[in-house]
Amino acid sequence: MLPKEVLRKIRRIEITTSRLVTDFLSGQYGSVFKGRGIEFDEVREYQPGDEIRTIDWNVTARMGHPYVKKYVEERQLTVMLLLDASGSSHFGTTKRFKKELAAEVSAVLAFAAIKNNDRVGLIIFTDRIEKFVPPRKGLHHVLRVVREALYFNPKGRGTDIAEALRYLDNVISRRAIAFVISDFFAEDFKKSLSIANKKHDVVAITITDPRESELPNAGIIELVDAETGKRHMIDTSSAKIRETYAQTAREIREERAKVFGSVGVDHIDISTDRAYIDEFIKFFRMRKRRM
Repeated sequence: MLPKEVLRKIRRIEITTSRLVTDFLSGQYGSVFKGRGIEFDEVREYQPGDEIRTIDWNVTARMGHPYVKKYVEERQLTVMLLLDASGSSHFGTTKRFKKELAAEVSAVLAFAAIKNNDRVGLIIFTDRIEKFVPPRKGLHHVLRVVREALYFNPKGRGTDIAEALRYLDNVISRRAIAFVISDFFAEDFKKSLSIANKKHDVVAITITDPRESELPNAGIIELVDAETGKRHMIDTSSAKIRETYAQTAREIREERAKVFGSVGVDHIDISTDRAYIDEFIKFFRMRKRRM
């Protein structure tokens, strides 16, 4: 039995995210993702008017006269949420931690999916695979996904996005919409991202906090790496140090965007100090225009 406070928080997220889905995202989600896939149904004899490119040449050669491949639209989708639960997700300097924002984003996507009768699954990862919830439909299942996203206690502290993507390929055989929700403070995931995006429709959702981009003038402070435990004392009263910090953060963002672009992965950037719904609406409109 879950504690009452946990149940109340899950209920609050359910109410908030359901409203967002109903008011803003359900139509956007459906128009962008529904009906984009097709799957093979059968072969039949060629009929006048059929497109030449649908001819199945192997069957045609065996039968001695033309046959074409028939496809049907794939209506039901599988949505996979790959959720980064590494040490850096427990950081936040505004109203909430990155982990809490990631859980709410997961809930929005999950509710949007079931509203369109799609299946939803969850992979929680750190420097290892922490939890796998197989994709299913229904409100009860989505509430489980939200609960795991909010309260799962991981064993690892580091981040291995490449391993999460490899695991996705192993457990999900058919094409899925895969949302990778992370701050992407990781190395060597470009190749795995490229491979996964060939099989699935991968969307990267980058979650950041404003203090990861700039430092306040707060004198001498100690910074602790949440994933390695390394500690650094720095003097934030130095304008040069603050500018170097900001420049490094810009370079990281630019390199990250370059990686996404080079492998054809769409991405959404959201932050703990901003409303994320506008970024989602811009993303869906961009996808719709491109379609």
